[in-house]
Formats: sequence, C-alpha cells, structure tokens
Amino acid sequence: MARGPLSDVDRILRADERAPAAAESQPDDAAEPQTKAAAGAGAPGGALRWGSIAIALIIVGIVGLGTWWSFQPAKFDVQETMQARIGADASPVPGAAIVATAIQVADTLLHKPGGYLNNDMTPPGVIMDNMPSWEYGVLTELRDSVRALRNDFSRSQTQSIENEDLKKADSEFNFDAEAWFLPSAEQEYEQGIMALQRYLDGLIAGSRQASFYVRADNLASYLQVVEKRLGSYGQRLSASVGDAELTAALSGAGVDRESQDGQAAAPAAGATARTPWTEIDDVFFEARGYSWALLHMMKAIATDFAPVLQAKNAEVSIQQIIRDLEYATVRKWSPVVLNGHGFGVLANHSLVLASYMSRANAAVLDLRVLMERG
Repeated sequence: MARGPLSDVDRILRADERAPAAAESQPDDAAEPQTKAAAGAGAPGGALRWGSIAIALIIVGIVGLGTWWSFQPAKFDVQETMQARIGADASPVPGAAIVATAIQVADTLLHKPGGYLNNDMTPPGVIMDNMPSWEYGVLTELRDSVRALRNDFSRSQTQSIENEDLKKADSEFNFDAEAWFLPSAEQEYEQGIMALQRYLDGLIAGSRQASFYVRADNLASYLQVVEKRLGSYGQRLSASVGDAELTAALSGAGVDRESQDGQAAAPAAGATARTPWTEIDDVFFEARGYSWALLHMMKAIATDFAPVLQAKNAEVSIQQIIRDLEYATVRKWSPVVLNGHGFGVLANHSLVLASYMSRANAAVLDLRVLMERG
C-alpha cells in the first residue's frame, strides 16, 4: 500500500526507534579493537616469561651437570684391572700391573663422567676449574710413570735400546693438555693408551723387544721423582695459610727478621709465597688428582716389585705410602675448599691434604733409601 509523505511527527517517532538499535550495536564494534589491543599488549609479556623459564632451566642444567662432573672418579682394583687387560687366561708377568694401571689411569682420565675437560670450549666444561685441575694432577703422575717405564723399568742398562712403544707413549702423553683441535689432547692420549697396550701385549707374549726389569735401582730412580712431586705439592698446599710464621714453619723457610739497625731483613732464601686465594682450590684439586693416580701406581709397584720389597724389608714403607694416599683421596663432603685459620671454626682442607702428602713423602724417602742400600 503506497504511503504519502511522512509528517514531521512520523519522522520524529522513527528516529526514536532507530536510536536504541544503534546504541546496542556500538559496544560490540568498539570492544573488538580493545580486545586486539589487550592481546597485543600481553604477547611480549608471555614471551618474556617463557624465555626466563627457559634460561633458568638451562642454568640449572649446566650447574647440575657441572656438579656431577666434579665428583672424583671411584678408585679401581689394581689386580682386577691387570687381569682384565692381559686376559683371563694369561698369567701375570713382571711389569704387567704397572703398565695395566697406567693404561687404566689414562682411560679414566679420558672417559670419566664428562670426559676430558681441560680443553673444553663449551659449558659447563669451559667454566669449570676444579676438575680440570684434578685432571692435570693425574696427568702429571701419568707422565712420570710412563717416563720411568721408558727410561728405567724397560731398560737393562744405559746402553740398551729403548722400547719404541714406550717412546711413542711418552711423546703422546706429553702433548699439550689444553689442545682442542687438530689434533686434540684426547686424540693424542688415546694414541698413548694404544702404545702402552702394545707394550703390555709384548710383555705377556714374551717379546724380546718388550722387557721389564724388577730392580731396586730402577725403583729408586722413580721414587726420586715422586719425592720431588710430593714435596712441591706439600709446599704449595701449606702456603695457603694466612699466618706468616706458620707458613714459614710448614715450608721450612725462616720468617722475616729485623737486622741490627732495626730494618726488616729480606725473606730467607727458599721462602714460599702465599698461595693466592683464587688459586687455593686449583692447587688442592691438582694435588688430589696426583695423589689419586699415585695411589694406584704404588699398589701396582707393591705387586710387581714384591720380591725386591721383601728382600729389602720394605713392605712396611710402601704400605705406609699407600695408607697415607688413601687418606689423602677420601671423599670431600664440603662443596667448597675451606681455608680456615689455626684452630678456628672452619677447617683448612689444604693443610689436611698437605699433612697426608708430607707423611707419604717421608715414607717415599725411607723407601728410596732402602732401595739404594746394598
């Protein structure tokens, strides 16, 4: 039905009807931009939260892994290790225990939890210093033992020809401990292990090129090197104390004295400088590593040199060395190396270790004297 033009009253009434509908639709249209703005504002906060959680988990993982890798490897049985290296059906020969022990020490150095850490370039190895110091102590004793095998134990006299496998092993284990690329230290030390194994196989097979001489003078030459190592570690460990007089007493050096004109005299010759507090834990773990490796080597010497030790009445001396080294390598329960003073509240781990190493050094000296006597 056609309608005529709207009157003014009709237009006013229709305008009033459209106004509520427009008001109802307006909040929805305005709410959409506000929701998008809120979502855009919340996105960076969520990403930051998840990023923080990821970083925290990475830090916890690195710390946990580094803590696990810092534990000293368990000690191994020298007799069982020797039998495993030569074969269950083979009979032990002189030198088998020493060579098998050197191989096992090197194998532990490379394949303990975390592997060899001294040349690591990634975390957690790159930020660790205690275990790399322990590794260097082990490597120091390993180098001394392989050098003694090459120069003393495997040679009948100064004019004899040295064994090629021991020559190779000595060269490989003296490779740079921090080399990490082309070739890495691990690759060179693995070659050293293989050379020692070839020498051990030659000993078991009775090869003329592989010999081991159980003699008192050979053992005395090796013990001379051990004396110097133990003495050096004892000096460095005792230098951790803060008391100048106590440091001088432990190191065998005199303290500063006043001259007749009242001026302070220069420190006595041979006085040991105090170990910096930043290096105390490094020296401690290096000495622990050396003690750990030397403990196993002394047990091997007690096996291979049993006839000589018995003939020289030296069994008590070598058992004293082994006992003191056992105490020097017991588990340390404190998470840090404490450096207490005197009879204070805190212990001084460096002095405790120095005391055991000094006792072992005295026993090594007694043993060497017995070996040198006719």
